[in-house]
Amino acid sequence: MQDLTVTIVQTTLHWHDAASNRQMFTDKLATAAPKTDLIVLPEMFPTGFSMEAASLAEEPEGETLAWMQKMAKQHQAVITGSLIVKEGEHYYNRLLWVRPDGSYARYDKRHLFRMAKEHHTYTAGKEKLLVALNGWKICPLVCYDLRFPVWSRNRNNSYDLLLYVANWPKPRNVAWRSLLQARAIENLAYVVGVNRVGTDGNGHPYSGDSAVIHPKGYKLLETTEQEGIHTVTLSWQELKSFREAFPVHLDADDFTM
Repeated sequence: MQDLTVTIVQTTLHWHDAASNRQMFTDKLATAAPKTDLIVLPEMFPTGFSMEAASLAEEPEGETLAWMQKMAKQHQAVITGSLIVKEGEHYYNRLLWVRPDGSYARYDKRHLFRMAKEHHTYTAGKEKLLVALNGWKICPLVCYDLRFPVWSRNRNNSYDLLLYVANWPKPRNVAWRSLLQARAIENLAYVVGVNRVGTDGNGHPYSGDSAVIHPKGYKLLETTEQEGIHTVTLSWQELKSFREAFPVHLDADDFTM
């Protein structure tokens, strides 16, 4: 097993302007670390977190997927983030996991943020996604999913890295920071949380607070409220050694959903 290098992009977003956001990320990624395994963008990175799905949604294989495939190939890294997708008569807050060879996997956000009436606009996903990268098992989730530990439960160490892409507003940033650490500790896994900054078209402020958390709970990276691109390398040996020395998972309650 080898270490895993992760690059996160914390930025403001152009409101309801997918073309401008794609160009912005193209420019930002040109300044990223020259070699990384995984690039993580925020939730709904082409548009900002919006309920105007009817005017903003893309087809399942639309312009943003094509752009992600181009970026993945260009940087020779997996790229992930979520966007608004229409499939049939339903809208989804869909995370795409796009590989350098153009293949991809998807995850539809399970927990829809009712305080913004997200559940009135979007259809909830039903299945978690587990993906592999350089031998690492990774579980990517979306924003509000963070509040639901049963959904993110790492049964039998089924994943090594838990990843959240988000548009998590500043007034609730204490919950964001605390729950990221809790998910790492309880699941004996690295956790990466990527949030946006700035103010959206509805006037909601975002403080970023993107972070990379070690399985022991301490922060390998904690961002400020500024835009930035950050790269962190996760140690496989540290994860393996910690699980062997402190095998909490062997005493976990067994259950199924």
